[in-house]
Formats: sequence, structure tokens, C-alpha cells
Amino acid sequence: MAADSAPSASAPARDQSLLRRVVAASMAGTVVEWYDFFLYSTASALVFSKVLLPQMGNVYDGIIAAFVTYAVGFAARPLGGIVFGHIGDRLGRKHTLQLTIMLIGVATVLMGCLPTYQQIGVAAPIALVLLRFVQGLALGGEWGGAVLLVGEHAPDDRRATWTAWPQAAVPVGNLLATLVMGVMSGVLSEEAFLGWGWRVAFWLSALVVLVGYWIRTTVSESPLFEAARSEQSAEKSAGYGVVEVLRRYPRQVLIGMGLRFAENIMYYLVVAFSIVYLKEGLGMDTTSVLGLIAIAHVSHFVVILAAGRAIDALGRKPVYLAGAILGGTWGFWAFPLLGTMSTPLILGAIIVGLAFHAMMYAGQPAIMAEMFPTRTRYSGVSISYQVTSIFAGSLAPILATTWLRDTGSWVPTAVYLLVAGVITAVAVLMLRETKGASLSELDAADAARRERVPA
Repeated sequence: MAADSAPSASAPARDQSLLRRVVAASMAGTVVEWYDFFLYSTASALVFSKVLLPQMGNVYDGIIAAFVTYAVGFAARPLGGIVFGHIGDRLGRKHTLQLTIMLIGVATVLMGCLPTYQQIGVAAPIALVLLRFVQGLALGGEWGGAVLLVGEHAPDDRRATWTAWPQAAVPVGNLLATLVMGVMSGVLSEEAFLGWGWRVAFWLSALVVLVGYWIRTTVSESPLFEAARSEQSAEKSAGYGVVEVLRRYPRQVLIGMGLRFAENIMYYLVVAFSIVYLKEGLGMDTTSVLGLIAIAHVSHFVVILAAGRAIDALGRKPVYLAGAILGGTWGFWAFPLLGTMSTPLILGAIIVGLAFHAMMYAGQPAIMAEMFPTRTRYSGVSISYQVTSIFAGSLAPILATTWLRDTGSWVPTAVYLLVAGVITAVAVLMLRETKGASLSELDAADAARRERVPA
């Protein structure tokens, strides 16, 4: 009797061990990729306008130019989502993620090797833009694979809890980027920091990329994906890729983009534009600004994990809707708090802003995974997530900095965020509640739908 019960008793433990290994692999790579991506964000606000770009008429013009090169990465992300989503749906999540992590690592290290504008002229910003495009291309394929690797292994009733972990890796990557840049700017003179100090942060990417790549070799594909791949081999009508997603699931793609809109705008206003506003608009020194941002990233990590649990307990829609509504109000009270130049009030405004963001961000992997069948899931979530970044996160710091330059006021930025919050709230209301949904049942429904409406 005891012998019969042993396997069933040990099975949950094996499942938990496998799931933890999958989460570790997903997080390791995600930390690396977002470290690289956000390192560029910080450098755009502090370095590139002075080193790799031609000098502009005033400080804001230089920062806007740097943010424009920053936006190139966002423009590349949908292409990366299409390319790597297609590969991931066809060949697997694991190998796709190994490719994306190496790609972004090489691009980041090469950024640290670029000659300055004074040394090679216009070739410097051209090379910077090309490498930024490669970064964006890789990141476009990273997010979907990382969260699906976890989501397809996770139990139905705790999918948001587990997929919140790779989401929480984003502030960890940003924290590392902020700390490295903060330390270098703090221990070096401004001349040394602009001369070579900032490059060290980019070169360190090589080390963390190798660690992340190795960890990702230790995981396997989910049984759900293996079953879907077998079905694709046996059934010609079981298509995959972006064309199939847009043909079969256009409504889900549009809702996913709407969900992403306010969240994406809010994040880059809080973590990128706030650096510009505090440093250039209010005169706070670089090390102090980066220190406050670093503390906020720690709190963001914790809140994302808590929000993931709340989403499994309360449902996807209530938590997300609260985040969209509260996030839409942030600019109207946060910017006055930043203007007080009080360290506790500034820190509080940033922490609360990221908490509102977490209420939206934590649930995205579970919600989007539950929108699409396994055979098209990588493409579906990647397109929904990455296309939005072109007209949301990429434009947010550019518009906010432009409005600050032209009007000297934060009000246009606050109104902008409020409108974004309304758009996302509408998308949440259109969403079908999928708390506890079975991905296997979703695949079965997809197969039945293909029988009724063949290719």
C-alpha cells in the first residue's frame, strides 16, 4: 500500500521542483535582457546626449534626441515578436529564448565599445541606432517566451502567481542597471564617468548573459507545447504564427494591446521621464535620483509578486481595472510631490506609481496566455505586448520631455496618462474573466473551432 502511494505523493514535489527550475530559467534570462534594455534608458537620460550624439541647443533637445534613439528599440520589438513568436510556436520556447539572450548581450557589449561622436562623427549615432534595433529585436522575442515557459508549466489556479515571477524580474534588471550606473557616477568624476565609466555597465552584460544562457539550458518544453507540436505535425490545418493569430483571434489581440497601453506609458514615465524631470527640471544630482529609483525598483519587485497572488484570488479583471484607474490619476498628485524636493515624498510618489503599475503588469502573462491556444500563443502574446510599445512606452518619455521643454509644466503629461488609463479601463471591461482557466480546454475549444471553420 505504501509502495503504491509513494509515487502519487512524490509527484507534486517533482512538479514543484520542475516549476521552480523553469521560473529560475525564465527569470535569469529576463533579468539579463531587461538589464541591457533599461541600461540604455538610463544612459539616454544621462550619457548619450553628451557622448554619442551631436550637441544640441539645450539640454532637453539632447535628451529628446537620445530618447528618439531609445524609441528605435521599441519599433524593433514587434518585428522581434513576429519573428521569434513564429520560431517559438514552431520550434519551441527554450531554444528561442537561448537565441534572444545571446543576441541582446552581444548588442549591449558592442554599445559599450562605440567611439564617441567627437571621434567618428555621425557614424557614432548610426551605430548606436543599429545596435539599439538589435536589442529591441531580441527583446521582442524574449518576453513572450519567458512568461509562457512558466505559464504553460503552472497549475491553472496559480498561473498568475507563478507568471508574476518573470514579471518581477523586470525591476530586478532595471535595479541592476540603475545600481551599476549609480555606482559609476558616484565614485567617478563627471569627466571620468562620461569618458569611460558608463561603458563598464555595458561590458558587464557579457558576464550576466553567459550565466543566464547556461541556466536556460537546464529546462525542457512544457507538455502542452509538445502536444501542440505533435498536433501541428499530424494536422495541416493546425497553423501557427502571426497570420494565424490575426485571422483567428483578432479581438484578443486588440484587447491585449488595450490592456498594455496605460501600463506601458506609466512605467516609462515613472522610471525614465522622472529621471529627466528630477535632474534637469528640478536640479537634483544624478546619484540621488538613481538611488531613489533603485529603492523603488525593490518595492516594485515585491508588489508584483503580491499582485500576482491577488489576481489568482480575486480575478483578473478587478485588480487590473483598479490599477488602470488609480494609475491614470498618478500624474496629478505625483508631480507636485516631486516638486517639493523632499526625499521621502519623491520616493513615495515613485513607489506608489510603480505599485499601481504592478496591479496591471503582474497579471498580463496569465491573462494573455489564457487568450490564445498553445499553437499560436507565443505569437499572440508577443504581438499584443510588443506592438503597443511603439505608440505607448517609446513615445511617453519623448512627449513628456517635449512638453516639459515647451511649457515648463507637468500638466500635459498628467492628462496624457489619464487618457491612457481610460483606454486601458475600457479594454479591461471588454475582457472575459479567465481566472482558473484550463489551457488544455482552450486548446480543445480551438481544435473544435477549426473543425467548424476550417482554413
